[in-house]
Amino acid sequence: MFDALSERLEVAWKKLRGQDKISESNIQDALREVRRALLEADVNLQVIKDFIAEVQEKAQGAEVVTGVRPDQQFIKIVYDELLVLMGETNVPLAEAETAPTIVLMAGLQGTGKTTASAKLALHLRKQNRSTLLVATDVYRPAAIDQLITLGKQIDVPVFDLGSDANPVEIARQGVEKAKADGIDTVIIDTAGRLQIDQSMMAELAQIKNIVKPDEVLLVVDAMTGQEAANLTRTFHDQIGITGAILTKLDGDTRGGAALSVRQISGQPIKFVGVGEKVEALQPFYPDRMASRILGMGDVLTLVEKAQEEVDLAEAEKMQEKILSAKFDFTDFLKQTRLLKNMGSLGGIMKMLPGMGKLSSEQLEQGEVQLKRAEAMINSMTLEERRDPDLLSGSPSRRRRIAKGSGYGLDDVSKLVSDFQKMRSLMQQMGQGQFPGMGMPGMGGMFGEPAMGGGGPKPGWRGYPGGGAPPKKKKKEKKKKGFGSL
Repeated sequence: MFDALSERLEVAWKKLRGQDKISESNIQDALREVRRALLEADVNLQVIKDFIAEVQEKAQGAEVVTGVRPDQQFIKIVYDELLVLMGETNVPLAEAETAPTIVLMAGLQGTGKTTASAKLALHLRKQNRSTLLVATDVYRPAAIDQLITLGKQIDVPVFDLGSDANPVEIARQGVEKAKADGIDTVIIDTAGRLQIDQSMMAELAQIKNIVKPDEVLLVVDAMTGQEAANLTRTFHDQIGITGAILTKLDGDTRGGAALSVRQISGQPIKFVGVGEKVEALQPFYPDRMASRILGMGDVLTLVEKAQEEVDLAEAEKMQEKILSAKFDFTDFLKQTRLLKNMGSLGGIMKMLPGMGKLSSEQLEQGEVQLKRAEAMINSMTLEERRDPDLLSGSPSRRRRIAKGSGYGLDDVSKLVSDFQKMRSLMQQMGQGQFPGMGMPGMGGMFGEPAMGGGGPKPGWRGYPGGGAPPKKKKKEKKKKGFGSL
């Protein structure tokens, strides 16, 4: 997400590099690039005008800070204005004083409203809040069945009265059922339409009047760009919403919806959908989103994702194994699967500072190499996984693994060789032999140069810090004859 916007903004920063200070003359080129970036991102035109005016005013009035370059200062100003644009802070889901909290889901057909309802239910379940899903979409074929299937998948009950019942009555009885069962939160999935029409709005208004929800969340497709903001405003004017959920944000490289919704509709984005999986729903944090847009990563979200998947005791054991060179192929496989549970490799890498510039091609290559490694490891015996040294000295074992995985002998030999190098380097790090250096480059494991620090030189993989190896001293040629006797 935001790939195109991030690349365009990078051009804007370059306009100020090498300048002594921000001035009225040199800032115009940078502002022009920012304007183009926002236009290409499909941000609302009025939002762009206001944003550029604010950035220009702040930049020209900015005091020069010693040791801070003009381009860095300009990035900080843009970051602050992006925060203002998107709402500055996360707006959490409401929680009623007396249970249950009632959440009414609204939106057009095809925006992923039913899936978003299930995603939200799972998010609440992770917070130990019991939830009841209520199926009131009696118009779309199999909509109720879809919600029931999703409910079983995430272990959340679904209330329905079939496709012949009145949606308003279903909603009312669903809330009564939640009260009787002591449920914390009710999520009501309503019907969508292909476009806004009065009958749809009237039905929503009826349901709202009957159940008196604490939250009315509009589910909008991020890929509709600035139209998402206009849709949010229309719904708010007619129904009165309390926030929005942006779906399909992972498929939107522009980001116009995320930058326009708050400013145009006046309502905050509360959650964003970042994938098809039921787990792929995140609370919307403007500061984290601004960091992603500016290529600074999003470490906090990455840590939260890791905390959901990682067992701390298991992590400590793994750390000990890594630093004592006891890390084996079984452990590597565990880490690979953990990575998959957290999301795609590309999505995770772009949360790391400095990794936003990695191309889609590089990330895809990384995914491919991980799959290749996993296939080869799956063809190993348990004994071979636990003791990689067995493979180093046995070509016959490597040949068998190559046949079983469908890859060549050279591929298997390279995997084993790179793995041994990586273990050795990690052990040296654990013994403090590389003070001040980061994680060793592990590019060789994936057939690509290590990421960060410019990467290692071709032909040298896995050297700590990503640089070239130290030059070897030339050996002096021994003179022929008996001089050495």
